[in-house]
Amino acid sequence: MYTQSLAVAFTTFSLASAAPLRAGPFKHVAVFSVDGLHASDLDKYVALRPESNISALLKTGYQYSGAYTSAPSDSFPGTVAQFTGASPRTTGVWYDDIWNRNIFAPGSNCTGTPGYDSIGGIDPAHLPKIIVDGKCALQYPHNRLQVNTVFEIIKATGKQTAYVDKHPAYDIVRGPSGTGLSTGYFPEIESIPGNNISAVIAYDQLHVNAFLDYLDATVPANSEGNLTAVPALFGGNFQSDFVDASLGAVVNKLKSKGLYDDTLIIVASKHGNAPINPALFGEVNPAQITNATGVPVEWQTSDDIALIFLNKSSTTATAVANLNADRTAGKILNIYADAPGATPLAAHGFGDPVNSPFVPDIIVQPDVGIIYTTSKKKVEEHGGLSADDRNVACFVSSPQITQARKFTQRVFTKQIAPLILEALGIDGSELEGVRAEGTNILPGFEW
Repeated sequence: MYTQSLAVAFTTFSLASAAPLRAGPFKHVAVFSVDGLHASDLDKYVALRPESNISALLKTGYQYSGAYTSAPSDSFPGTVAQFTGASPRTTGVWYDDIWNRNIFAPGSNCTGTPGYDSIGGIDPAHLPKIIVDGKCALQYPHNRLQVNTVFEIIKATGKQTAYVDKHPAYDIVRGPSGTGLSTGYFPEIESIPGNNISAVIAYDQLHVNAFLDYLDATVPANSEGNLTAVPALFGGNFQSDFVDASLGAVVNKLKSKGLYDDTLIIVASKHGNAPINPALFGEVNPAQITNATGVPVEWQTSDDIALIFLNKSSTTATAVANLNADRTAGKILNIYADAPGATPLAAHGFGDPVNSPFVPDIIVQPDVGIIYTTSKKKVEEHGGLSADDRNVACFVSSPQITQARKFTQRVFTKQIAPLILEALGIDGSELEGVRAEGTNILPGFEW
């Protein structure tokens, strides 16, 4: 069992050599996210549908009702946490669209003042530039990561890996080396016409088909890479309540291939959605927050959170004082910054903006249910710090688990990463993020 806890600071990544294989209890691990599914939703679902596939999985599983995803809880850091064992302060991945003080604009040839937004995408013409070993290079999504991933470690042992998600930018799970996936399938979610539940189900079916292909050691059309064996690690995400039938299809295929007893199934949401109570919903123009700082702002990422990068970090104290004066109009619950009148960033696990190009100068947490937006189409959002955003569905299932349990204590989805490796007989401390943050595996497992 992995229990090591080391404090290590990483400024660059290094792809470890092949980790030594031990006698792992499983041959395969399947990891699925049901985007937006809360821990409370899981309890309600099982109560309403006791004969569902999810209910059946929980009968031989461990449920973690106190599981929290990353903070912030955007899809990118939520995904990365599960596969690195680390939080944004260590991974460098705070959001899909976020400022980075060290990168340069597309087409800049790394000239001028550094600082640009790392928006998700893979089109070379629109990728930011970054200086690597003295040379100007493109920054693909996987280059944003500052630590290695389970996919890289597993693939380095000679085993195969596969992953499916809703945007090509989920290439990020490949890890900094870019070598972590044997195959990736990233059909753009906007490729399915229509903005309704039928369209979402049709899109999710593409993911289900890919998972079933992987269990035949094949890949769907338009995949990157290939398989020659059933992958040791595969997974991806779902968008809708079609998920129960989808999980049932995967379980049935595992059983038909004789793989079910040797597979650990992990279901954990990247993020929740807020507010759970629709009566709490409200909107505030993000410009309200930007203007309230009273100082020049370089960049602000806004959802049910505001991540603020100032032109000059030296103006943080002034900005915090001004934001405190605007708490009522801005519907502000909390302000995180290294200045008087704010909750310190580092003390709450967010890192240091002075020494990291990824950490915002100020994080504004609105009241639960408030979204910083001018859209009139939203009724909920994710990315924030509230329990509605972060307390997500999380359970692990295997026929090897003979006594079902519900763990109610606070745990974190980053603990999934070392569990994946340990389940396959690989030391979880091969993950740089695990060593940096002292991340343990989820409770209930003793190997």
